[in-house]
Amino acid sequence: MARVLIKGGRVLSATGGQNFDVLIDGDEIAALATPGHFASIESSCDRVLDASGKYVLPGGVDVHTHMELPFGGTSASDTFATGTVAAAFGGTTSIVDFAVQRTGEDVHDSLALWHEKAGGNCAIDYGFHQIIGGVDDAALRAMADLATHEGVTSFKLFMAYPGVFYSDDGQILRAMQTASELGATIMMHAENGPAIDVLVAQALARGEFDPRFHSLTRPVEMEEEATHRAIMLAKVAKTPLYIVHVSAREAIETIARARDLGANVFAETCPQYLYLSLEEHLSLPGFEGAGYVCSTPLRSRAEGHQDSLWRALRTNDVSVVSTDHCPFCMKDQKELGLGDFSKIPNGIGSVEHRMDLLYQGVVTGEIGLSRWVELASTTPARMFGLYPRKGVIAPGSDADIVIYDPLGSTDISVKTHHMNMDYSAYEGIHIDGRVETVLSRGRVIVENRTFTGAVGHGQFLRRGLSQYLL
Repeated sequence: MARVLIKGGRVLSATGGQNFDVLIDGDEIAALATPGHFASIESSCDRVLDASGKYVLPGGVDVHTHMELPFGGTSASDTFATGTVAAAFGGTTSIVDFAVQRTGEDVHDSLALWHEKAGGNCAIDYGFHQIIGGVDDAALRAMADLATHEGVTSFKLFMAYPGVFYSDDGQILRAMQTASELGATIMMHAENGPAIDVLVAQALARGEFDPRFHSLTRPVEMEEEATHRAIMLAKVAKTPLYIVHVSAREAIETIARARDLGANVFAETCPQYLYLSLEEHLSLPGFEGAGYVCSTPLRSRAEGHQDSLWRALRTNDVSVVSTDHCPFCMKDQKELGLGDFSKIPNGIGSVEHRMDLLYQGVVTGEIGLSRWVELASTTPARMFGLYPRKGVIAPGSDADIVIYDPLGSTDISVKTHHMNMDYSAYEGIHIDGRVETVLSRGRVIVENRTFTGAVGHGQFLRRGLSQYLL
């Protein structure tokens, strides 16, 4: 087994930073010590990585991705192979994707299909949440089996997309009660789907076809109302709740009030809601705005949604930043919605840029270094049963490590990204920092802007229960 020494860097954690050298033995971190402590064994190491002047942090954990997701008559353009390689370039060393069950399908069969898609095809470690698109007695029994035997301990429900993934309040309550019994985590897409469908139909009848109407027909009230309803249902079921891709200031305020009153509710947001907006991106002329269609939708900068999200990251009313990575190309995919915004596949590709975009928030003073690590690595690992194997640099933890150069720079562009997309939603954004070296379980997989790992290196992560459950 290879022995690797990382020396000279500043090791970051969710609680601070300290100058340490890191010794890796095989897949795991063997020890941390003051600089120079390992000098006597340095010559015996297989690799010595000089991190002088750089940050050494735990590999990113992105707990919301959708590789190869069928949606809107097409499928997400990143395979598990291309998407996990792109993630590695961006300093993410673990993802948790979603196995998809729709009404009438068997939950176990859907999980088996996602194992088939991902198995042997991932460059980094991966796990699964289970989407329950048809809550019935069989699905509830399957939830128990997956949580107990399969290492799938979180379940996503939808208050949106009637006829596809939608669950009504009664179904949601039953699933939440089951999760409460299991100690499992419920993840919620909180938008009022039936009402949104009415608004979409009315907009199309008025001849409002442009991409910006995707946001205008999914107003903040639809997210705020569903967020409140989900919190109330979770209160009745006595289960913690994790609300995905929060985009609206009003939804954040609803979550913050509930947390202030003692509710065990957690929020996730995504880079697109921190950086992109209705006015600047979704309202671009012609069909260009289609590249920014995602759900929940981009919100108005003038109404302060982006500022509110950054503030919530500081106050911990938003606890995790994931990507909801669900990429589609403009050609032949987003173009399915030419002349009808409701047919544009929903999704933005971000898995390669999450760590950088959050670090730019450090540069601009929105968050601190420790909060960067907490949001991108430690909290998601703890939230979804991966800690301390993932999310921390400590003896016995997996040697998933990023060496990050604060004096480097990154210019995001379709010309240089590694995601399987023909455009970049973040085109032209400059980052005052750069991912230099990435290790996955002790193996250097990115170095000198080159992928040195291997598709198939990634292992399936059987997850435990969340450390945030009461």
